[in-house]
Amino acid sequence: MIATGNQVVPGAPVTAEHMMAAGPPETAEHSMRASQPLAAAPWSASPWPAGQPAGGQRLPGGQPVAPKQFPLDGQAAPRLWRGSGGRWLVWAFRLVLWTVLLLIGYRGIAAIVTGEPGPGASPATTTGSPRTAFPADLARAYALEFGQVYLSFSPARAAQRANSLAPFLPPGTDPEFGWNGTGTQTLQSEQVAGVRVLSAHQAIVTLLARVDGNLIELGVPIYAADGGIVVSGHPALLPAPAQVAPLTPATAPADTAARAALARMLPAFFKAYASGNAVRLDTFEARGDHLDGLGGIVTFGRISQLSVPSAAGATRQVTVTVAWRAVSQVAPAGQAPAGTGPAVIDMGYAVTVVRHGPGWLVRSISAATTQPWPSP
Repeated sequence: MIATGNQVVPGAPVTAEHMMAAGPPETAEHSMRASQPLAAAPWSASPWPAGQPAGGQRLPGGQPVAPKQFPLDGQAAPRLWRGSGGRWLVWAFRLVLWTVLLLIGYRGIAAIVTGEPGPGASPATTTGSPRTAFPADLARAYALEFGQVYLSFSPARAAQRANSLAPFLPPGTDPEFGWNGTGTQTLQSEQVAGVRVLSAHQAIVTLLARVDGNLIELGVPIYAADGGIVVSGHPALLPAPAQVAPLTPATAPADTAARAALARMLPAFFKAYASGNAVRLDTFEARGDHLDGLGGIVTFGRISQLSVPSAAGATRQVTVTVAWRAVSQVAPAGQAPAGTGPAVIDMGYAVTVVRHGPGWLVRSISAATTQPWPSP
């Protein structure tokens, strides 16, 4: 057939002119709008090249217009979930935040209503604890002053003692406070051994004292209220602390060679230590260490005992008993009365020494805890 007008003769080629004249073919969008079924041919069977719209339309720069995509018949367009893109995390965070705020508000209102401390309040701000309410420091000093008056008495000073006791006793109390007015007793020393708090107003202060050469304990009842304080009853005479034997440490093997070397060096060191001469002490000090002497209040007598345990390394801790002589009783040579001499007393030291070549140097000196040594 021959193409005439806008008619196409079968078998004849279809030209662009015929297509332009006929207009663009009906698309899927037109069919859906007109409620007409789509053609049986699939979408890929479109007569236009992929990415090129009907009529050869193109974007500036020669880029083809992307074809519209539509769902097939009977399929609805998918809807995005409101929580997509991480929005569900935002909602979870908001829920947690509101829960915390509501909890804090509830605790604060409850604290105001009940009078309890709110969140973050320190337990130390609460009151009512007997141990924190009772003035323990004041009670210590008060009982110590009371003991100085109460533990000494004699008929010659009875009136003075009664006047001194009056500020410590409740009104109307016997001014002698239990003493019958005869006999004598002398307080030599005392100190506070402890305080046992019984309530916000009552406590027992224990004094450790030496009376007429005897060591005793005295329990003093104290009452405190409204900033005032008083001895609320007769004190109690208590036994002195029990005497115990210290534990004897295991005896370590002795280092006889080191002991022999230290027995030659330590007398000279303790002479310098007694005098306090810095120049002489410097010759016995280990590098970087400094020792202070006794300033000449005693003189060196002798080393009574020396213990040098065997140990590995260059540092040792030795125990030394030194006999000191009192300077105040040292008389010039040839002038001491017959049968008299200076007072001598043994004292124990823990001395840390470090090996220095063939000899030893002193690093530190302090009091010894125990003295379990045999005689040298």
